[in-house]
Amino acid sequence: MNKAILTFMIISLFLLISCTNNTKNSDDEIEVGITIYRYDDSFISFMRRNIETMLNGKAKFIMNDSENDQVKQNDQIDAAIQRNVNALAINLVDPASASFMINKIKPAGIPVIFFNKEPSKEDMLSYDKAWYVGTLSEESGNMQGEIVVKAWNSNPAWDKNGDGKIQYVLLKGEAGHPDAEARTERIKAVLTNNGIEIEQLDEQTANWDILQAQTAADAWIEKYGNNIEFIFSNNDAMALGALKSIQKQGYNIGDNNKFIPIVGVDAIPEIIEEIKKGTVVGTVLQSPKDQAKAIVDMLLNAAKGQDVLAGTEYKLDEVKGVRVPYRAITLENINEASEAYK
Repeated sequence: MNKAILTFMIISLFLLISCTNNTKNSDDEIEVGITIYRYDDSFISFMRRNIETMLNGKAKFIMNDSENDQVKQNDQIDAAIQRNVNALAINLVDPASASFMINKIKPAGIPVIFFNKEPSKEDMLSYDKAWYVGTLSEESGNMQGEIVVKAWNSNPAWDKNGDGKIQYVLLKGEAGHPDAEARTERIKAVLTNNGIEIEQLDEQTANWDILQAQTAADAWIEKYGNNIEFIFSNNDAMALGALKSIQKQGYNIGDNNKFIPIVGVDAIPEIIEEIKKGTVVGTVLQSPKDQAKAIVDMLLNAAKGQDVLAGTEYKLDEVKGVRVPYRAITLENINEASEAYK
């Protein structure tokens, strides 16, 4: 073989090997880790499925169910760090654990997208490769309040005792959770600011869970009965639990006069159907599809070492968060909610 040709072939082979080694961040080699606080959360389950669909064919990924156990989630993150994943997306079990989590991840230099449960500002600013995707918690409470104001003023018969006040019960998501605290505070504030007097009969923490909410509502209906004039719920799963409870006692069925209005948050498909039936007054949409897209877009950018917002129109706020807006949903615009779950 001609020496010049042999030399050319050796150089070409060397260049090919060199180029191959320099494609470490190609899509085929990207691996990301995602951990979900619990798979059986109604809203989160839709977000999880969207994330899986959007990642398919774009990156290798491992998704874990933390089963609402912070210790289990810590172990899952340890395993992802050991695998040297290119990026992480974390739906925290306990937002207060963010500092501990960041201290695990930071030495490895792995970028992380927190979502749905927001770490504190101090935690977010403690690591330059940490970002957040979620909503502004107070927005949903404000929109819930606006739904109630409009519905209450349009239905004077809902004031069963004619005292001009809303006698209500409230299902709270999770003690200390930013969304639960903000939604609880803001719905009350909006009503008061609109000149509506309110009287709380009871408030129970039901941890976003349909069965816990049903148990709480069972006790309420037995204790207060028809004196309940409204049920405020921090999310739709708990609203469904309350609905199941009161329907056992003949409320919100057919055209009879036994009716207790209910308002929730999330616009999950089950609640959309109940709004169509007239058994639930309204909800607030936080689109699982839109949030999943922001998570995946940012996760892939971070995994490739690119600007986390590259190729997107998202904007970061002062705590490096991307906020997906809420929308109030009633029978008037029910189709907007249906589109979010397709």
